[in-house]
Amino acid sequence: MIVVLGGGPAGRIASIRLATAGKNVTLVEPKGKMRGIGGQCLHFGCMPVCALNDIARILNTTRRFHESGVTDAIPVLNFSRVMDETLTVQQKIAGILDEETRNAGVNVVYSLPGKVNGAQVFIGEDPVESEATIIATGSRPYIPDIPGVTIPGVLTPHSLWDLRDLPKNLVIIGGGVIAAEFAYIFSSFGCKVTIFSRSGFLKKLDRHLRAIAFKELAGVDIQEGVGVTSITGTTRVKGVRYDIEGKEAEILCDNVLLATGLIPNAGMASGIEKGPCGEIVVNDRMQTNVPGIYACGDVTGAPFLTPVARHQGIVAADNILGKERHMDYSRIPQAIYLGHELAYCGCGDSKSASLAIPGPAGPGTYWSVPYNDTGLAKIFADPVSGEISGICAAGPSGGIIAGYLAFLMQRNISVHDFEDFIEVHPSTDGIYGLAKYSSEFFRKHNRP
Repeated sequence: MIVVLGGGPAGRIASIRLATAGKNVTLVEPKGKMRGIGGQCLHFGCMPVCALNDIARILNTTRRFHESGVTDAIPVLNFSRVMDETLTVQQKIAGILDEETRNAGVNVVYSLPGKVNGAQVFIGEDPVESEATIIATGSRPYIPDIPGVTIPGVLTPHSLWDLRDLPKNLVIIGGGVIAAEFAYIFSSFGCKVTIFSRSGFLKKLDRHLRAIAFKELAGVDIQEGVGVTSITGTTRVKGVRYDIEGKEAEILCDNVLLATGLIPNAGMASGIEKGPCGEIVVNDRMQTNVPGIYACGDVTGAPFLTPVARHQGIVAADNILGKERHMDYSRIPQAIYLGHELAYCGCGDSKSASLAIPGPAGPGTYWSVPYNDTGLAKIFADPVSGEISGICAAGPSGGIIAGYLAFLMQRNISVHDFEDFIEVHPSTDGIYGLAKYSSEFFRKHNRP
């Protein structure tokens, strides 16, 4: 028997791959708040964020239509119903995933959490014999050491989903993707949102994408380089104290959201090598230092991305099956979901040149033309060979574009390969046109 601990993207995909290869697989998912398999992505992360983002975009679009006189009303948000209906859809998806996993031949067990001590595996408190074990127990929110962080009304991306009253004033602590996405959502819902970022907000993002993000978050008060000193209140959050230029100030709020990142959920594993953040250390075959014990997904540390977790699960499963496979992290597409999908992969190097153009008008951006925010297409490429080393795509389909370009970049695609590319029209994908232009531009300016 092979035991897989955790039914998130990594563990579920690994268990299905093993079972369809004829292995006897038991997938252990702890009973608790997740209400079924699917992991953090389904229950606390990607999927419910998409649910709220869909509504935020609709509200912002209808506001623009109302401003231009195209429509005569703006929808009124029922926040409590939004959260209830989000849960209903989550439960349906969890049921579908459960059925799909069982139909693949996996024995799904909802029980006490599994544990690993060296090579010994437990389901609950009961030891079990396993020819191989995969630890895929995911991650959990990082809780910073801030006085008052346990006061009721302080939320994490996990506890947020219990919220049923829309805050009038929301403070978000954090400066990354999670902070940006929730700021867009709640400001669109009508909340006054303030972000406190200890350093630069979205500081690692390409400068063009960062400018678009700031534009889409124009209604949010973004405070950079500000340290939170405490959260105030007794039986309920009252406000946040922060240090600005050596002076302490306080802002009043109804709720505080900790968007301070994730840490590996590896407390159930002992006798296995771990890294400085508690992550389980693996090689590129997803093997730990203990023979027969594998780990994949967020429990192995950053980048904490669902597609990466899924692929790690495939790599772990294939190596258990005796098919040598290695994990490649060189071209991983990522996206931030605001009004547009701000997607990117790679960012070029010292040899790269970059060209950028506004995104074209098309489905989802036609009515954005008056606001000058149709998005962006940007390419990083070697001006001599034309090989693409990075792309940025902001628009309704930015994530899809980045995913396919990342795949092509792994195969060393050149801008010159796009000369015969025929696009679908209308489309908001500006990358193909920019690639054609780049090919002509580089050849013209880099001829011997």
